[in-house]
Amino acid sequence: MTGMLLTIPKVRETKLQGCGQSCSTNDDCDGQLYCGAGRTCQDDPDLGTHICAGSGGGGGGGCQQSGPLKGNSAHQSDECCKANTNYPIYRCSPPVSQSTKAILTVNDFQAGGDGGDPSECDEKFHSNTERIVALSTGWYSGGSRCLKFISITAPNGRSTTAKVVDECDSTMGCDKPHAWQPPCRNNIVDGSDAVWKALGISSSDPLYGQMSITWRDA
Repeated sequence: MTGMLLTIPKVRETKLQGCGQSCSTNDDCDGQLYCGAGRTCQDDPDLGTHICAGSGGGGGGGCQQSGPLKGNSAHQSDECCKANTNYPIYRCSPPVSQSTKAILTVNDFQAGGDGGDPSECDEKFHSNTERIVALSTGWYSGGSRCLKFISITAPNGRSTTAKVVDECDSTMGCDKPHAWQPPCRNNIVDGSDAVWKALGISSSDPLYGQMSITWRDA
């Protein structure tokens, strides 16, 4: 074909972000990372990657995956396990220090809530007006922190204490006792709405539901 001038558009070069760097979507993150809490690139819990472990990017802190758990089709929704999808399980969590990095999530501890069965520490359901948390299996440590308090600090500088009442199970999931949800990641502090409010984060805040925090034993 003659007489036509073809213009080839310039390709926009995008620099992919590494562990702990800011992001807007998963496409902004390099390799198998995903855009996680606080809009930073982190290890993908669904893939069980450890690229960021020990780098401050919110990864597993060197705690290795114990194996996969396959989801089933018995019960499915956006929050539930997906059929034939492998989810990583962990029997450990990153080491606890005076400033342990974690991801704060939100849980409904009431009967019929997304927490599933009653809290393990006292076999009771709890009001979400209580400042209470569930800890990943490694930090729950077989119940050694049951009914004890931890101190939580948010990125805004606000701190609060909360009582440990349950385990966020990193070894099991995708069944009725776990409300059909995937196994917990190994670096989770799962807090009631009262914990979020005490940290100055309302339910309308973009950070509500998943936020990078630090915690320690109180």
